[in-house]
Amino acid sequence: MRPSDLAREHGLSTQAVRNYERDGFLPPAERTPSGYRVYTELHAVALRAYLALVAAYGHAAAGQIMNALHDGALDAALLVIDRGHHQLLRDRDTLDAVRAAIGDLPAGPDNAPAAGGWTIGDLARRLRVTPATVRKWESAGILAPARDPATGYRVFRPTDIRDAELAHLLRRGGYPLDRIATVVRQVRTAGGTEPLARALDDWQRRLTARGVAMLDAAARLSRYLSRAGIA
Repeated sequence: MRPSDLAREHGLSTQAVRNYERDGFLPPAERTPSGYRVYTELHAVALRAYLALVAAYGHAAAGQIMNALHDGALDAALLVIDRGHHQLLRDRDTLDAVRAAIGDLPAGPDNAPAAGGWTIGDLARRLRVTPATVRKWESAGILAPARDPATGYRVFRPTDIRDAELAHLLRRGGYPLDRIATVVRQVRTAGGTEPLARALDDWQRRLTARGVAMLDAAARLSRYLSRAGIA
């Protein structure tokens, strides 16, 4: 088989296939007397396994798994897989926690320390984060506190507290700041947490897709291990 034969099945370039071999994601190819690579069905099975691993665990982890296998370190490869499953379980637990909390999100604290609102320190202590984290959320457009006209200090009102609670929950779920900012803006515009519920539904779909991808990767990797005589 030529590099183009492997590449065509997956819509890849021939250079990508060569790069995968160079990086140790595929076993080394034999060479013709003129220097051309000769791939076999083993390489085709390896490539299918690698791409399935990418879909399930990401590029970095997939590369680590294939490198470990080709270095004869099966347990090291399995450890990377185990970590991926552990992360998926943590994500599912976090999603459940966010779903449970969404109905209890406060419109604002009942025991504000001052009639004028909360300071950044008050909010940070409530969420058990640092003031620097709160400022980062503000820079990302997640929070938009007013300023005390006399001191210039930030003043967090009840809706700001709600937005911070949302940000805190979604960060626990691994959401990037720009995505959280979008959700919080939707919540502000809609005046409620329905957009958050939609975000959680999207999160659930992504977790399900990742779980299914892991099943597919396991099947393809098992075929490669058997074909290569690794296990």
